[in-house]
Parts: sequence; structure tokens; C-alpha cells
Amino acid sequence: MVKHLTPEVPFFHLVFFRNLFAFLILIPWLIRKRHTAFRTTQLRLHIFRGIAGVGAMYLFFLVISQVSLAKATLVLLMAPFLIPVISYFWLKERISARLWFAISLGFFGVLIFLNPFSGPLPAVMLLAVLAAALAASTKTIIRQMASTESPSKIVFYFSFFATVVTAIPVIVDWQTLSLKLWLGVATMGLFAVLGQLTMTRAFSIAPPSQVGVFTYSSVLFAGLIGYLIWGEAFTWNMFLGSLIIIAAGYAAIRHSRGPSAASAPMPTSEPVVSAPARHDAKNKQS
Repeated sequence: MVKHLTPEVPFFHLVFFRNLFAFLILIPWLIRKRHTAFRTTQLRLHIFRGIAGVGAMYLFFLVISQVSLAKATLVLLMAPFLIPVISYFWLKERISARLWFAISLGFFGVLIFLNPFSGPLPAVMLLAVLAAALAASTKTIIRQMASTESPSKIVFYFSFFATVVTAIPVIVDWQTLSLKLWLGVATMGLFAVLGQLTMTRAFSIAPPSQVGVFTYSSVLFAGLIGYLIWGEAFTWNMFLGSLIIIAAGYAAIRHSRGPSAASAPMPTSEPVVSAPARHDAKNKQS
């Protein structure tokens, strides 16, 4: 829906409405927790997470408008492999040789997918890498906050921060939308909320090793949708790279069942607020 709407709706409008819909579904929680919703000892980390998350979402939506849907989705698959690397330097978490192998295999799959030897990559792909790094940073921050903050509060603070911040450019440069575009924006928000809820449900009833493979396979569905709707090519190297990334993701998730679970990359359904990230935070609390 984002790719379909970007030719007619400014991407910063789409980012705002994406966050607004996410915030609206948290209102019942806010009403129940109205006396303690804003109480936190980690305000600085919430702000850092908000800045990184909003930046990742802006960049991701921009990338979607510039490259094929499959390549844009690849951003979501790069971020989980960056999480252990960032955690290694930031949180001093140990990474086993097996996990290093899975991470290396994942980046090899990305290299095969993009096939840079066939010609120069679009400059916008550098923004995609930055978006992946920012998204991975948000998950690392979540990991650091999880010992004192509930998953609901972490999600609430980000949704509140992101909605307020992304509203500013929309107010400054408002563009009136037609009824057709409003329906498209509403559909985008609905899909985002449904995706978030179903992903949360999936990770609550099945092990990550079973659910994660389907998450990593999203690039295949993105390639199929891009081909059917926009006629975007999905070449053999993209298919092979996708299979390698899926295998690497599966290996990393299987490894996370061992002693180094804290360092294993988890799949993410979108660049900022992901069900697996919250699942990880919840596990660290229990």
C-alpha cells in the first residue's frame, strides 16, 4: 500500500498516519494505565529509540518509493543480522562462532540478492542500509530497556513519540487528500495493525524457529506482488539470495534456543515496532 500511495501522497504523510494508527490501538491500554502510563526510569533510552525508529521509518518509506518492493523488503531482512553486531559493541554480548556464521551467511545472501557486480547499485540503497542499521539499533535499545520496562510501555512510548514528531512536517506542509486516497491511507493503516497483531499472535503460540522462517520469506512474497502489480523483475539471483537469507535466518533462530539466545537476530515485520522484538523483551522480563 505504501508503494501504491507514494506517487500521490507525500511519504511523510504516510509515515505519520502509519504511526497514528499504531497509537490509536494503544488507547485502551492508555486508559487502563492512565496513572502510570508515562512513569519511566528510562526516558533517555525511550527518546533515543524514538529518534532511531522514526528515522528508520522515514528512510524505509522513501526507499519503498524508489526501488522495487522486493529490494525494499530486503531492508527488513538486513536489520536482524545487524542486531547481534550492535549488541556486541554496545551491550558487550557474546556472539558464538555458529551465530557469526549465520550472520555472515545472511549478508552473503544480501550480496547475491543485490548482485552489485552487474552494475552500480542505486544510491538510495545506501539509505536502505542506514535504515536497517537504525532499525537494528531500536531493537538493541529495547533489549537494554526490557529489564525495567514492560513491552506495552515500550511500544506506547515509541508510538506516542513517533506520532507527535511525524505530525510536525504534516502540519507544516499539509496536502489535502481525495476520498480515494483517504481510503488507501486507511487500508494501509489497517494492514499495518493487522500485520502487527497477527505477528504478535504467531510468536505467542509457536516457537520463533517455526514462525521466523515465514517472516524471512516475506521478500519472496514482496517479489511476487511487485511482479504482478508493477511488473518488477524478480531475477534468479534475487530468488537465490532470498533462499540463502531464509536459511541464515532459520539457522540464527535455531541457535537462539541455545545459551546465546540473547544475541540471536530475530525477524522483524517492519522497521520500527516488531512483534519479535517485543517477544524478546517479554521473555527477558519473565
